[in-house]
Amino acid sequence: MAAIERTPALELVDLERGFTQGDRRIDVLKKASARFHSGETVALLGPSGAGKSTLLHIAGLLEKPDAGSVMIGGTDCVALGDNERTRIRRMEVGFVYQFHHLLPEFSALENVMLPQLVLGCPKEYARARAQALLNPLGLEERCEHRPAELSGGEQQRVAIARALANKPRILLADEPTGNLDPHTADKVFDEMMRLVRDEGVAAVIATHNLDLAARMDRVLRLTEGLLVEEEVAVVEAVT
Repeated sequence: MAAIERTPALELVDLERGFTQGDRRIDVLKKASARFHSGETVALLGPSGAGKSTLLHIAGLLEKPDAGSVMIGGTDCVALGDNERTRIRRMEVGFVYQFHHLLPEFSALENVMLPQLVLGCPKEYARARAQALLNPLGLEERCEHRPAELSGGEQQRVAIARALANKPRILLADEPTGNLDPHTADKVFDEMMRLVRDEGVAAVIATHNLDLAARMDRVLRLTEGLLVEEEVAVVEAVT
């Protein structure tokens, strides 16, 4: 009996996206397609300007492609109305950026509670969930501190916890350790990978760091508008 393929957490189908500069058309994505399954980590490689951030924005329903589909849990989200796209994004997608974008007037704990409160979770549940995410990241003694009182690595750990607060299917990260020194970046990356696997999300992580890319389950390179899978061993050989 043939194996039944499970539905991907995220599937990108023939994505196209371009921009006009003056009288010139620049095509960033050309039939870009890929599948991402729960519990796996996928590195997204490509030079600056290749379209990695554009791809993540489309995958996270922050912008629409010119053509193609974004399937989240089997639902094509491109044709949905703005309200439904916002609802799915809040429930199903977590974002981590190079800069933490924490709200400065709130504590670390409150920053992780807020996305849950927006969805209507009870305050005590949101608090317990936030603590359950922050404690494994070594922040149990820092929960009541505001972002300005935290180190860069601690701030980014809070941002990772916040991205996972609503138990999303998908984590999209755009250079999440790019603003950290190498030692801190390595530690934060390991902690993020452990938390991602514990939570069982599909993680797509754009990075220029080939060493980090080689430690993920799969590697995709965005080249000439297409997503091309590379052998992890090839990336390891380059590092």
